[in-house]
Amino acid sequence: MSYILTLSCPDRPGIVHAVTAYLVQNNLNIIDSSQFGDPTSERFFMRVHFKPESTPAPTLEQLREAFAPTAEKLAMTFELVSATAKPRVLIMVSKIGHCLNDLLFRASTGQLAIEIPLIVSNHPDFAALAATYNIPFIHLPVTAATKAEQEGRILELIAEHSIDLVVLARYMQVLSPKLCDAMSGKIINIHHSFLPSFKGAKPYHQAYDRGVKIVGATAHFVTSDLDEGPIIEQNVVRVNHALSPKELTHAGSNVESNVLATAVKYFAEHRVLLNGHKTVVFN
Repeated sequence: MSYILTLSCPDRPGIVHAVTAYLVQNNLNIIDSSQFGDPTSERFFMRVHFKPESTPAPTLEQLREAFAPTAEKLAMTFELVSATAKPRVLIMVSKIGHCLNDLLFRASTGQLAIEIPLIVSNHPDFAALAATYNIPFIHLPVTAATKAEQEGRILELIAEHSIDLVVLARYMQVLSPKLCDAMSGKIINIHHSFLPSFKGAKPYHQAYDRGVKIVGATAHFVTSDLDEGPIIEQNVVRVNHALSPKELTHAGSNVESNVLATAVKYFAEHRVLLNGHKTVVFN
């Protein structure tokens, strides 16, 4: 059994010393550790993966209680979790399925340490795909008139299934501020990196018309400001004039899937810490 401690606090001398003192006093051995002091926000961030050396090993609750005085003294926000715990992930999708398919495969083969208790969509298209993985698929159609009711049901499902993270795998609906606030820091979205250059329908066709030389994708936390949440992961691939709009779309789809899966992996491994409008990612 091993554990992961993540924390942030106002930067000052002695933080690492205080954390390592806690580890030594409780006979805990570091497996790996990362830290970062941000000179702009003047906050310190740390992730420590450790294991107990004593027998019997302390419980997770005992470890949290033992660290609480250190956290209080240094005004820390912290999480201490089992390294083997899998976050429960609600995937939401519309009518474009490459990201959904990729996440389901990676989770089923152990590449992503997550549990997927259900999939929600505003279209019925991927019910059969969900069935192949024995995952419940819930069709929740939405219109402008029913948006509040539909999102209310989504919040009920989040509570019922103890959801830790919502992943928008090309879910083509703008979430309300109410839903964004209720799951702040716990919703990840993927979009093509053409924004804001190529907004609206068929962005890859627009990019083709402009002769772009790279296509990419951005995974970010969702906020009430559309597509402006803290960025977790980005990547690009080079393309050229010989690619058709369809081939350009395929290239973009591949990078979208990889970027989203990477962002979910970092979240599941507790490598992402919020830093105002940005993130610290210990990758």
